[in-house]
Amino acid sequence: MLGKMKEYLRRDNKFIFSFENGEGIIEVISDTIINVFVPIKYKEHNSKAIENLKIKEASILEKRFEDRVEIETNDVVVVVYDNFKVDFYDKQRNPLCLDYDGERSPFIRRGNTSIAEGEGISTQADFKPHKIEVIKKMLGDEYFYGFGEKTGHLNKKGYYYEMWNTDDPKPHVESYTTLYKSIPFFITLRDNKAFGIFFDNTFKTYFDMGKENSSYYYFAADDGNLDYYFIYGPKVVDVVEGYTYLTGRTPLPQMWTLGYQQCRWSYAPESRVFEIAENFRKRDIPCDVIYLDIDYMDGYRVFTWDKEKFNDPKAFTDRLKDMGFKVVTIIDPGVKKDKGYYVYDEGIENGYFATDKDGIPYVNEVWPGEALYPDFSDERVRIWWSEKQKVMIDSGVAGIWNDMNEPASFRGPLPDDVQFKNDGFPTDHREIHNVYGHLMSKATYEGLKRYTNKRPFVITRACFAGTQKYSTVWTGDNHSFFEHLRMAVPMLLNLGLSGFAFCGTDVGGFQFDCTPELLSRWVQVGCFTPLFRNHSCIHTRDQEPWAFDEKTEEINRKYIKLRYKLLPYLYDLFYQAEEKGLPIMRPLFMHYMEDKNTYELNDEFLFGENILVAPILEQGKNFRAVYLPEGAWYDYWTGERLEGRRVVVKNAPIDVCPIYIKAGSIIPTYKDMNYIGEIELDEVEFEVYKGNGSYLHYEDDRETFNYKEGEYNLYKLVQTEQKDFINIDFSILHKGYNKGYNKVKIRLKNIEAGKVTIDDVEVKVEVYGKDTVVTLEPKDSQIKFYI
Repeated sequence: MLGKMKEYLRRDNKFIFSFENGEGIIEVISDTIINVFVPIKYKEHNSKAIENLKIKEASILEKRFEDRVEIETNDVVVVVYDNFKVDFYDKQRNPLCLDYDGERSPFIRRGNTSIAEGEGISTQADFKPHKIEVIKKMLGDEYFYGFGEKTGHLNKKGYYYEMWNTDDPKPHVESYTTLYKSIPFFITLRDNKAFGIFFDNTFKTYFDMGKENSSYYYFAADDGNLDYYFIYGPKVVDVVEGYTYLTGRTPLPQMWTLGYQQCRWSYAPESRVFEIAENFRKRDIPCDVIYLDIDYMDGYRVFTWDKEKFNDPKAFTDRLKDMGFKVVTIIDPGVKKDKGYYVYDEGIENGYFATDKDGIPYVNEVWPGEALYPDFSDERVRIWWSEKQKVMIDSGVAGIWNDMNEPASFRGPLPDDVQFKNDGFPTDHREIHNVYGHLMSKATYEGLKRYTNKRPFVITRACFAGTQKYSTVWTGDNHSFFEHLRMAVPMLLNLGLSGFAFCGTDVGGFQFDCTPELLSRWVQVGCFTPLFRNHSCIHTRDQEPWAFDEKTEEINRKYIKLRYKLLPYLYDLFYQAEEKGLPIMRPLFMHYMEDKNTYELNDEFLFGENILVAPILEQGKNFRAVYLPEGAWYDYWTGERLEGRRVVVKNAPIDVCPIYIKAGSIIPTYKDMNYIGEIELDEVEFEVYKGNGSYLHYEDDRETFNYKEGEYNLYKLVQTEQKDFINIDFSILHKGYNKGYNKVKIRLKNIEAGKVTIDDVEVKVEVYGKDTVVTLEPKDSQIKFYI
């Protein structure tokens, strides 16, 4: 406890409070973002998640009272009391986030656990105090979201989690407190207002969201600083935008990374890889990426190739490239202890590995046997590791898959006292563990960017807040269970809310044996997940789209083709992700906050703002209830118009995933293709669903960073309903990419127009079923569909 407040000093946007037993700092980052900081271990923030933070100009007023200090911005009021108790209110003085006025009081756990444990029952430990704790009052009717990939439902109220990156291949269930990622960030939604808290601490942290006592929630840490950011909305989209302003946003990826991806442990030797590739092409199933797992390496030595399985890596990748496939290879952090192996020798010579407390390189065991761990907390090591990516790039590899980087270890966990250089602030494993994968991803990203001059594709299993700047993620070693398919939806939604716009699961499940029904239902979800990768484990049954029967293959083909059709829409969502930090998969409450019916929907989601997906997530089920929020919605498959703010029942046989399009939507689509680059993307078709609405469509070269220099096109379409016609204004807001579309098609869905005019001149149309299609040049135009 810091004790009584003695005085405070203001320095521009920073307020430094002196208490009897220490110092506390309030810093105004913007009108809606406030940092609360107590320098316990370090005098400065020393953040791994926040880089190059820019303070925004804010309106700041202050007032000293006898028992408190009030700091007021345009959006929030911060009240500071003795013991550095900090409360937050909105501008109307409605409470948002208040410190709890009392001590923790866990509910009583009764009985002797030893007798239960004797039978093998796992019992929960008593809740213990922590070195750093912030306890917040539960005001009532809170909903909590975020925390990255944690198991359980969408709303995290009543859950307890720990942030400690953990490689646990057992079936993930709702009681898991730790998994591969540590994202110490959550969003609170209450009384139609939202705020977020980011606890910027890399030590093991703890979050109890009312599990031990419904009167409060808390977050805590074993060590480090008390350092958290309060991020006010009031909308959820504002909170996500504020959080990603702090920690960074998912950069625009190369378009091929959004195509379908096929992976297995393992596709080797190269003849097996070509067998997979040829099957995709001859079966007319689109695919852009094939992964190589650990068996492509020479004895599991990273940055090597097994020359018996892949005798000429560059010729191998060149042949796949000619077939339209990119190759992504796994790279783990564990470096084989093997004198004469160049990566090991360089690491030893230069002191690049983590050490024990006596300075001796620390050795554990992973796939190659005895292995050492690069110290990614040292900038010299990150540069060295980034340079190693050239080995893979020169072999024709297009992306890197970072795995086992929790870090995983087969001889028990790394001891707490393993030493890391930490860029001039030497520390131990307790502080670096949660950011080990984050720093590895950063080094990998920088290497790929340097040697390709293209947008890097990095996929990582372990990460921390801010890793979204460098890597996409997947949810680790799931199982081929319907329960894991069900769990995937809230897990991915919370990852998106936690800043990770580019995320996915192993489609079909990694461990166990998939079934035709499970793969069919999972690929229907995968079609709408940002990362669309089918991945399965060694010694499980084959899981490729054709591995079961003709019906299952046809369902896979149908939804993979739908994914490619929607690629320009998905690419637009990634443009939004870089601009605003918004996720691709969104919980319904993100856009319908005023509707409490959306707050705990675990089994449906929005794909962007215009498409609602309500997949079947249970075995044997062929119909489901779907909640449609306010407005009108079109059934994607039948064209039926339905009014929202109600539940509808949708029949969904095995080949149907319920999909609904918001009235007024304009959805860009591409023609059929087997892979990105097969055809010239010189034409786009906009599917128009009757209503009032507008849409921004983004176009660039889909692979380089030239768009940052203005080489992109931005189109705007505005749809307005009139009595006798539907009017569409097509305009170009920015023209910087010269190899843009040669023609644009507008498809009015489910309506046969009497006539169509462009700039008041009647033009020829095409009719496909009930759809009316018109073609125009990509220039400012006014299109009228007379109905």
